[in-house]
Amino acid sequence: MLLELSTWPEIEAYLQRDTSVLIPIGSTEQHGPTGLIGTDAICAQTLARGVGERLGVLVTPTLHIGMAQHHMAFPGTLSLRPETLLAVVRDVIESLSRHGFTHCYFINGHGGNIPVVESAFSAVYAGDPENAPRCRLANWWRLPQVAALARELYGAAEGHHATASEVALSFHTHPEAVKTAPLDPPVAPTGPIFDARDFRRRFPDGRIGSNPALARVEHGARFREVAVQAIAEDFRRFVHAP
Repeated sequence: MLLELSTWPEIEAYLQRDTSVLIPIGSTEQHGPTGLIGTDAICAQTLARGVGERLGVLVTPTLHIGMAQHHMAFPGTLSLRPETLLAVVRDVIESLSRHGFTHCYFINGHGGNIPVVESAFSAVYAGDPENAPRCRLANWWRLPQVAALARELYGAAEGHHATASEVALSFHTHPEAVKTAPLDPPVAPTGPIFDARDFRRRFPDGRIGSNPALARVEHGARFREVAVQAIAEDFRRFVHAP
């Protein structure tokens, strides 16, 4: 059930039987020469919709723009400041809470969002300690089942940014948008980053440690199934926890 394709009476009826909700959150940022700029949001959205369909849980519109300041040296990246994203996430949670939602489960596609979203949870709890909804952040690529599949398919070439797994999942979701380009070297170097200029200087094509040329549409189908199953199980535990 998608919030944007529902009417308010349908949401009111939903709340009579369920007060949990799934919120996909991602980013709009470069993912190397072959990865889609919308990869992180695309991955979060397809997984949220998969879990929603499996469990009959409401899914909100995707928060497409995240905290991606470190990618701003690459054209096409859009970023919110940390304080802006924190305010957006908090407002979304408090809007849902006002309508009666008690469990807000975020499915995240971007590592840069993690500290900000968790800080937003703390702000919500501090703002209304008696009535705040419970909140949880699930980072799909960190799921043990997903990591194991990535090792099986790509080994060390999975990498850390513009990874083969996220590219595969985004290509499975949008096979009409599959991209190819020369990658030199095939597996990108790895190492630390600081600001956006430093990122572009150290990793000029936008990849860190990855070879996304290994990604296949059919791999993305496997990642989607594994991640949806794992997230659905975690969601059930979250909702039913005492």
